[in-house]
Amino acid sequence: MAPTLRKRERMVSRKLIDTLFGGEGSRSVAAFPLRVVFAQRDATDYDAKVQMLVSVPKKRFKHAVDRNRVKRQVREAFRQHKELLYDAVAPGKQFLMAFIWIADGHRPSAEVEKRVVTVMQRVAEKL
Repeated sequence: MAPTLRKRERMVSRKLIDTLFGGEGSRSVAAFPLRVVFAQRDATDYDAKVQMLVSVPKKRFKHAVDRNRVKRQVREAFRQHKELLYDAVAPGKQFLMAFIWIADGHRPSAEVEKRVVTVMQRVAEKL
């Protein structure tokens, strides 16, 4: 029996996450309250040009609603400024990045957006 699409998606995601965190070519940048781990790899025909992951540790926020709020803030800031990275990625390459929340508390959305933009500009310079 062939695996369902959901299982296949999870396998691909796990492989990409292993590449991102375990690969020799991955690097990181920090701008409090975020740390970003990123890597670039050769893209295949069906890969997205940029893929991102947001991680908010349970150690920082015990309640899921608080973790979800932070993830929503980071995703929205990324969505509004993603062209910073799309323009910097070379053709035929795929860019992987993970935003990791390192602060213990909530931050205003304006501050989160400012930090996401700062990190994305620093990452785009390193490409």
